[in-house]
Amino acid sequence: MKNLILTFSLTFLFIGQSFAQNKKDRIQLVIKAKEHKIDVLVDNKLFTSYFYPSDSILKKPVLFPILTSKGTTITRGYPFATRAGERVDHPHHVGMWLNYESVNGFDFWNNSTAIKDRTKYGTIKHTGIIQTNGGYNKANLTVKADWIDTDGKGKNLLKETTNYIFQAKGNQRIIDRITTLTAQNEEVIFKDVKDGFFAIRVARELEHPSDKPDVFVDANGIETKVEKLDNSGITGNYHSSEGINGEAVWSTRGKWTNLSGKIKDEDISIAIIDHPSNVNYPTFWHARGYGLFAANPLGEKVFSKEKKELNFKLAPNQSVTFRYRTVITSGKVSDETLNKLAIDFAKSKI
Repeated sequence: MKNLILTFSLTFLFIGQSFAQNKKDRIQLVIKAKEHKIDVLVDNKLFTSYFYPSDSILKKPVLFPILTSKGTTITRGYPFATRAGERVDHPHHVGMWLNYESVNGFDFWNNSTAIKDRTKYGTIKHTGIIQTNGGYNKANLTVKADWIDTDGKGKNLLKETTNYIFQAKGNQRIIDRITTLTAQNEEVIFKDVKDGFFAIRVARELEHPSDKPDVFVDANGIETKVEKLDNSGITGNYHSSEGINGEAVWSTRGKWTNLSGKIKDEDISIAIIDHPSNVNYPTFWHARGYGLFAANPLGEKVFSKEKKELNFKLAPNQSVTFRYRTVITSGKVSDETLNKLAIDFAKSKI
């Protein structure tokens, strides 16, 4: 009888422990229609929000803000939640996004409310939520959007379907973005240009230290001045899968690039991983020290110093899918871990 009671007690303890473990890292998707966003919560704490206000406020849907497992914001706040000491350049750099500088001659990348004449700029309009599935460790959000020329008042060039897969595993957060773009009634040409494609604008602390001001010019000749700022607490450093470090990562190819740094006492790593099925794999990195961290597989001419030119095209009704994985670690992460995550991502059926 004693053995029976002991067995029962141990079984009950095992079930209780398993149940407690399964209760961790619960991901919820909370639709807040009036605020034009969907909050992604891990154990009731904000991880990120899918943010889709009207195009009079923002010219594309984004993930904003994005936080680590400890609740530290890794994205720049400007222009929606400006923080003291951060840069206020490039108002179109908001959170995490996917768009491009030249689609049939229209600039989707640089469009923002700061532009006065937007007739040659494109707008990505959120058009609906297809599914929201929460769960433990993993959740799915599928949305759709239209890429419309002439500042959102002209033709619909592309229809977009994007599936976000959110994962939470201890001190790590993962965002997989799978985006399918379908041309509509005419051929769509992604001209070979610099500004694109999948990107995140990071918090000031994760920038590379800079000792000089600079001026950046977009495809339409509009200048943005980036002033020299105080470098106190600025700790960012790029490192690619090919062993390239710092700002030298810009214009090089790689399967992944990791941006590491520190915010207050927290070590943080942000890695973007390319997928072998993507156009022009492995991608070129449009990774700048001032906080723009982007993968651009379509801008081969500028990155190869005019040795090659891509000008990717879609025929009417033709589709293309792009897949990217972003790994946000509260702590340091090794090349071995990132290589394993890249291999797992390459094998995934998404």
